[in-house]
Amino acid sequence: MATSYDYAPLYRSSVGFDRVFDLLENAQRARSISDWPPYDIIKTGNDSYRISIAVAGFTQNDLDVTFQSNLLTVTGKKQESANEGYLHRGIAGRPFEHRFELADHVRVSGADLSNGLLSIDLVREIPEELKPRKISIQSAPALNSAAPVQIEAQKAA
Repeated sequence: MATSYDYAPLYRSSVGFDRVFDLLENAQRARSISDWPPYDIIKTGNDSYRISIAVAGFTQNDLDVTFQSNLLTVTGKKQESANEGYLHRGIAGRPFEHRFELADHVRVSGADLSNGLLSIDLVREIPEELKPRKISIQSAPALNSAAPVQIEAQKAA
């Protein structure tokens, strides 16, 4: 049983978080029915992550990794092979699709297929203009020293 949350009260006190609320609503609504193949999401550093997906039996040509507009999509479709006389087929080769919503400024830095694991490396690169910066404080000329001269000039006129 899924619980639905009402985000309307948050809309009244926040500006510019529409995408976050959309992500939360989509996560509730579109929860994948199948979590096959299994995967891990690992934080490998302050601004780096890795998604590892168990894709035993899939080759590099059977897999497709696509990144577009903060959405990482990993699909697998095994090439049809002739029936090789299996007595038991326990290694699943059915097609799959995993979708991962990535935060702003997170990009895919590489992908690797090794020992039945597809590893996708991600890195968060915040642009310089969005990073915190130190603002220098300028000292203004002292107003007290100029003020008496201006007052005397106004009295003489």
